Amino acid sequence: MKKTVFGVLISAILAVSAGLSPVAAKPFRWANDGDVNSMDPYARNETFLLTFMLNVYEPLVRRDASLKLEPALATEWKQTAPTVWRFALRHGVKFHDGSPFSADDVVFSFKRVTSGGSNLKGNFATAKDIRKIDDFTVEFDTDGVDPIFPDQLTVWGIMSKAWAEKNNAVVAADITKNEESFATRNANGTGPFVLKLREPDVKTVLVPNPNWWDKAKHDITEATFFRIGNDATRVAALLSGEVDFVYTVPPQDHDRLSRTPGLKIVQGPELRVIYLSFDQLRDELTDSPLKGKNPFKDKRVRQAFYQAIDVEAIKTRVMRNQSVPIGSLIGPGVNGYVPEIGKRAAPFDPEAARKLLAAAGYPQGFEVTLDCPNDRYVNDEAICTAVVGMLARIGMKVNLNAQTRARFFAKVNAPGFNTSFYLLGWTPATYDAHNVLISLMHSRDNARSRGQFNNGGYANPEVDKLTDLVAKEIDKTKRQEYITKAFKLLADDFGYIPLHQQTIVWAMKQNIDVVQTPDNYFFLRNVNIK
Repeated sequence: MKKTVFGVLISAILAVSAGLSPVAAKPFRWANDGDVNSMDPYARNETFLLTFMLNVYEPLVRRDASLKLEPALATEWKQTAPTVWRFALRHGVKFHDGSPFSADDVVFSFKRVTSGGSNLKGNFATAKDIRKIDDFTVEFDTDGVDPIFPDQLTVWGIMSKAWAEKNNAVVAADITKNEESFATRNANGTGPFVLKLREPDVKTVLVPNPNWWDKAKHDITEATFFRIGNDATRVAALLSGEVDFVYTVPPQDHDRLSRTPGLKIVQGPELRVIYLSFDQLRDELTDSPLKGKNPFKDKRVRQAFYQAIDVEAIKTRVMRNQSVPIGSLIGPGVNGYVPEIGKRAAPFDPEAARKLLAAAGYPQGFEVTLDCPNDRYVNDEAICTAVVGMLARIGMKVNLNAQTRARFFAKVNAPGFNTSFYLLGWTPATYDAHNVLISLMHSRDNARSRGQFNNGGYANPEVDKLTDLVAKEIDKTKRQEYITKAFKLLADDFGYIPLHQQTIVWAMKQNIDVVQTPDNYFFLRNVNIK
């Protein structure tokens, strides 16, 4: 059987690795509670999948250690007109299979990421079209002025047009429908690491790309990622030396690991907000025995849930003080956040919550299911368990449906949004309030790629208008006024129940050096092994 160019490359890499002395070889083994789920960089707009695949695929523009934009596959960019962005592409870049990178790949990737089962369509809500100027220049037309357009491209990995066409992966498979394509289990990017082995839900192995255009700062010879769902088993693997690094550290093990000789903890605040929300669109809930009714369409019911949940208790008892309670879907560190936005809409008050339920016609409460992941966020299932107990105090019967992230996202995300009550988390990809406005707060509008992650169907026409104004406003004072007003309207509607910003906690061997940023992105290119 003939070897492909890609196979020859992998063999060469392995041969080089095999020739290294035991001292020089620096394999890196790390673990997380959930798997990547797909090798397709457009499969899911979720931090862990994106950060993992950005080791393999690269965007036009990336962020440095201080989260500032810097060149990647594009060397420079500028506005040539109020609604036109031009990008000059990097020369001499090759994909992992040896084929050259050009403007054709960027044009193809734009069409792929904005169609089919792509989960990143919302990042391109203002992009009307793309055109190739020459082999190393492309231009984007935007729907009105978009001053932060480049910020929306930092997680968009460019794919090879020829590779996708050859392997029938021109369209992104819809992971929410359990669809697969060749790109689901295989990869061909331009990034610093090459996919060597993929065993879903077990392990994924990456090796360095010897032909990477950038200068490698890492010293990894092979990186093996293990999916270890059980918290105790994952921590035990670090303690025993079976893995070098743990991406998600259970709060209950933080102190123990920090005191263990040979290990260290790296931690800091995260931009992500963990929140609850409800189906506010259907006339009848899908996950409740109630017939012909949707209590969540009544603001009083939403407010009752809001006031029944004690975020301070979740912070101290569930999160072990590794979270910061917040009253908004954005927090400090996100452009557009001001303290006024972060205030909670109403205080914790179970008695007031019971009265609100009674006034809405549910004095004995009602039954509903809470959808929750059990391997996505820090203590996610424990948070949901606590919420179930808190709501029971006001007469609610809440059934917890905790599932792995693959099943959870397939249920609650588009196209079905098959949920009545759910827990999710969100990090603004652009580090700007507009990302939350257009993704979570704008009413669902598939044609304009708005509300793509508005799972509960929240809708307020005034918020929609403000979202469009924020997108095009270049006057900072006016833009902040629009942002503040939109978030105030959402708070008054009790459309979401913000809980907290979780703390990023990574644990590792003492000889591992990493770069941690508030977006919780973990890049192998920044790892060094002493």
